[in-house]
Order: sequence, then C-alpha cells, then structure tokens
Amino acid sequence: MPESIAAGAAHLLTLRDLLRYAMSRFHEAKLCFGHGSDNAWDEAVYLLLHTLSLPPDTLEPFLDARLLPEERERFLAIVERRCAERVPAAYLTGEAWLQGHRFLVDERVIIPRSPISELLAESLHPWVEDPRHITHALDLCTGSGCLAILTALAFDDARVDALDLSPDALEVARSNIASYGLQNRVHAIQSDLFDALPPDSRYDLIICNPPYVNQASMDALPQEYRHEPHIALAGGTDGMNLVRRILADAPARMAPHGILVLEIGHEIEHFTAAFPHLEPVWLATATSDDQILLLTREQLTS
Repeated sequence: MPESIAAGAAHLLTLRDLLRYAMSRFHEAKLCFGHGSDNAWDEAVYLLLHTLSLPPDTLEPFLDARLLPEERERFLAIVERRCAERVPAAYLTGEAWLQGHRFLVDERVIIPRSPISELLAESLHPWVEDPRHITHALDLCTGSGCLAILTALAFDDARVDALDLSPDALEVARSNIASYGLQNRVHAIQSDLFDALPPDSRYDLIICNPPYVNQASMDALPQEYRHEPHIALAGGTDGMNLVRRILADAPARMAPHGILVLEIGHEIEHFTAAFPHLEPVWLATATSDDQILLLTREQLTS
C-alpha cells in the first residue's frame, strides 16, 4: 500500500468511511465496471462485505461499525490492487454471483455475467412450455460452467453436457459442478464445439455464450476485460467466426423439437449481415432485447 494512503488510513474508522474512500479511489482511477456490477458503489460494497466475511446482501446494520486495523488494511489493499492493476473484482475475490448463485472463478475463465442466466431462472418460459420435456441439454463454450449448472437447476430431469475447448476452463467448471453436487447430471467435456460428442448425441436444448466480440471492439477493450481469456471473447473480424460454425453444425445435434439459445451481445448488425435469411426470436431480458436469440431446428434446416 502506498505510504500516503497508509498514513491516512487511521482516519478511516467505519464501513461508511471505507466505502466513501473506495468510491473516491474508483472514480479517481476511472475504473471500468461490467463484471457483476455496473457502478462504483455496488462494487465497493461487494468488495468490502466480501473482505469482512459478511453476507453479500447485508450492509445497512454494519455501516457505522468500526473495523480492526487488520480488517481496514486488508480492504485498502484490495482497493489499491483494483485501481492499480485494474483487475476485475471477481478475480480479486475468486468468486462471481449470477442469479443468486455463487461460482468460483479465476483468470482461466471469463467472469460469469451472461443474461441467458436470467432466462434460465424462468426455465425459458414460455418458449419451453414444460420443463420436463428438457431431458438432454448442451452448454457450448461453458467456461466456468455457470450456465450448465443453472440449466441443470432449471430443468430437474435434464442431463447437461458442458463443452469447452480450454482444459484450464474445464478445471474451473468441474470445481463448480462439484460444489453444487451435480457430477451425476452435468458433465464437463473438452471439445472444439461439437467435435468430441458421440455421433448420436441429440439435445432438446442447446445454450451458448460463444466468443463474439468483433476485432474493432477487441482492440478497444478496457484494461479490465484484457484480464479475461482472449479465446473466450474474440470472435474474429465481424465477431461471427464461431457463430457460423455453431449454426452450421447445430441442426445435426438437435432433437426434432430442439431449440438453440445463443448470445451475441452487441453484435446484432454483424449477425443480421452474416445471416440475412434467418428470422430468430429475440429474447428480452432486463438489460436488452437484441442480445440473445432463439432458433429452432426447423429454422436452421430450412
């Protein structure tokens, strides 16, 4: 910790003091947010509560509580690392939260934040009329395994295959799968998209949050995002490199009634230019109505 900060630390007595200080440091450092929170206040609160081993949703009763010197120093150290190295908060704490579920993360995986999770919380209703009809599901580009796990939690009768090219990511995914006790239903498999699957594998549901960031956007990424695996973000010149392969190969892996739920982020213009013949259903979430699409097997084969 810089000496100037250490010298003034004794004047920061309460949680309220530390939060004010963190807000000032975050704004001064011009940090970028978007890995679980979208503003300085929420991130400061999360980091403080995590550092003090307090419940992540219980701030108010403790705001005016005083801290031990070692607690204060521990929090100030994590604030300084966040500012100096611009490391996303999830990598500093080793965890990320999605739809109220905790997942282990480190720099081997992209930080969980897919809005597909919001749709899974509702079991994809109304596009899936009866959750019992989903018995075989696939999560392509699984990363930390978060969407595969949420799929298993949303569809009690489903076996879920979680595929990723990266063996390092799959180590993290297996740890998360084990933490939820889902080893018998969620299976992490190393694969280049569908390549490692048995020829007869067919799925009622395929979900995918692939690398889709176009090259111009990759070149302009804030430093925080550069801590994430390049392979998990970069989608080629127009962001559609893997999307093209997925849409070409998915029909052969879908049950007759199967559906594909695909995230493309802010790439709708590139998507529509690459696939002008497709007319997907765009699935609205709390933050957007043009970042996630749904296609049926019939649409992909017609």
